[in-house]
Amino acid sequence: MKKYIKIIVYLISFIVVIILAIFGYNYLTRRYSPDETVIIENKQEDSNQATDFEVLNMEGEKVKLSDFFGKPIIVNFWATWCGPCKMELFEFNEAYKNNNQEVEFLMVNLTDGYNDTVEGVKQFVKNSNYEFPLFFDTEYSATNAYGIYSIPQTLFIDKEGKILKSFKGMINKETLEKYIEKLIH
Repeated sequence: MKKYIKIIVYLISFIVVIILAIFGYNYLTRRYSPDETVIIENKQEDSNQATDFEVLNMEGEKVKLSDFFGKPIIVNFWATWCGPCKMELFEFNEAYKNNNQEVEFLMVNLTDGYNDTVEGVKQFVKNSNYEFPLFFDTEYSATNAYGIYSIPQTLFIDKEGKILKSFKGMINKETLEKYIEKLIH
């Protein structure tokens, strides 16, 4: 009989811990604000000017960030092995479909040739039915230009090539829409 009481006490304790963990997670998730993330410090003379980099497009051609100046730009650094990156891709795809006439989207995959390969990432995007423009940072030009050591990371760049805002970590739909609106107007 004592054995059953111990099992029931342990089971109830376990359930209470799980419930507290769920409530704690939900509470902290609601309180998280992407505006509290760290802003990148740009080391160029004009501190707001976006640092140029070179990546490959879907056709394997080299393109530079500066090729897109003249129109607002959103650059998102991501990888297929990154859970938070994959969680926000749907929102970026929807934002692209709704705003691609006004804003350039550069979805820059950190293509290391091991965890993410060009062909593997293309297949991932195709299987997920994503339509956003895909770029590959195979030579770490973009990664080095912005000191990317954690992903996802997103840059909002105005049409003059100046960084409006930079977020480290996953951003939500509301934040994405807010900064697209700021870029457009």
